Amino acid sequence: MTEETPSRAAKALVLPIRGYQRFISPLLPPDICRFYPSCSHYAVEALRVHGAPRGLWLTLRRLARCHPFHPGGLDPVPQRSGAAGQGAEPIVEPGTAPEPPGQ
Repeated sequence: MTEETPSRAAKALVLPIRGYQRFISPLLPPDICRFYPSCSHYAVEALRVHGAPRGLWLTLRRLARCHPFHPGGLDPVPQRSGAAGQGAEPIVEPGTAPEPPGQ
């Protein structure tokens, strides 16, 4: 699985997320997310980089951490293990990211 060729299952899981990003997310307050990137962007990136099974697992773990007792902050998608020097480019270049919410 490479980031250029996500599986059909990963593509199918991304579709409802993109729908949420397009139609529901704009209706929510802008500073509602406690993490950077937002959970929906994290989910799309996790599915793109890791494929459907692991991407879905990472997304569910991330959603489980989204509650009032977790401080939030910067939480990028982990790179693929076992691919030394390969894998996804980081979502955010160091020094170019806006401050995470709450800081």
